[in-house]
Amino acid sequence: MARGRSGSPGPAAAPDGAFLLSPLGGLMGAQAVLGLLVWALIADTTYYLHAAYGWVMFVSIFWIVTVLFFVTYLLQLQLKFYVIPWPLVLMIFNATATVLYTTAFVTCAAAVQPTSWWQWDYNRRAAASFFACLVMITYGASTFSFRAWKGLGSHAATSQVTDHA
Repeated sequence: MARGRSGSPGPAAAPDGAFLLSPLGGLMGAQAVLGLLVWALIADTTYYLHAAYGWVMFVSIFWIVTVLFFVTYLLQLQLKFYVIPWPLVLMIFNATATVLYTTAFVTCAAAVQPTSWWQWDYNRRAAASFFACLVMITYGASTFSFRAWKGLGSHAATSQVTDHA
């Protein structure tokens, strides 16, 4: 009995080990970890007293969406929803995250006052600026990765056209 397109559920989602070793998997893992660091560092400060840090806190929530994309690709769930252009969606998400993290990095770095070193959360804010810069770079690298959005890479999304066309 054929499964898949006939309406019956396909095979269970299996982890894709090759995705973990791919550049896309590595970048997504780094984005999730670095974004979590930015979020945790800002959440542990008095961000609610400063509007600038409120913006950084808002932007840093993107790590959750990155984790969702990571799990989707790791479990090859994008193959079940082959009508969605996953490489394009991922490229648009990464471009948006790059722009937002650029503003968050600049905002966070500008709000850290060098004369406020005596404040208990100065180091957290400075570290959040540093990690916001790193996560901005990783999202930028993912955005401009030709293989990720053109579908020419070896990750699981590339087979969606040939398998289901």
